[in-house]
Amino acid sequence: MNLQAKLIAALLSVGALPLAQAQGADFEDFGRVVSVRPQVEQVNRPRQECRTEYVQVQQPAPQRSVGGAIVGGLVGGLAGNQIGGGSGRSVATAAGAIAGALVGDRVDNANTPNSGPVSDQAVKQCRTVDHWESRTSGYEVTYDYRGRNYTSLMSYDPGERVRLRVVVEPAQR
Repeated sequence: MNLQAKLIAALLSVGALPLAQAQGADFEDFGRVVSVRPQVEQVNRPRQECRTEYVQVQQPAPQRSVGGAIVGGLVGGLAGNQIGGGSGRSVATAAGAIAGALVGDRVDNANTPNSGPVSDQAVKQCRTVDHWESRTSGYEVTYDYRGRNYTSLMSYDPGERVRLRVVVEPAQR
């Protein structure tokens, strides 16, 4: 390259320098971490607690049989019919049928309980209980850069030093 071309290139470079400075320059550097303070928040995560209780339940009574009452009523009616005479025969037949039905029912259902058995039944009971947890949401980091302290909220703990992006711009009057 000849001398004239070199001079033109140098002049253009020097002339472009104020434009580059006016737009600002940035670079990376490191600052010394002075303190790190975790930012902790309380978070509620409700959960269910369940337990099983046993309660006594009365089962329904077994069905009573009607066969004994029918047979007893027939036998009682026949017996009453044999005992009675004349106009009292129908009254004796009716009374014998009623008495026979009652006796037949008692004999047939003598071992049938009036109520069903009692059994234990499991009942599950649940309730919602608050469950608080501590969660770190970020870090308040104080660092020193060229003799001045700065504080910033960060999503991580940077350790002993923090990487910085430094922007240089001319001051406004």
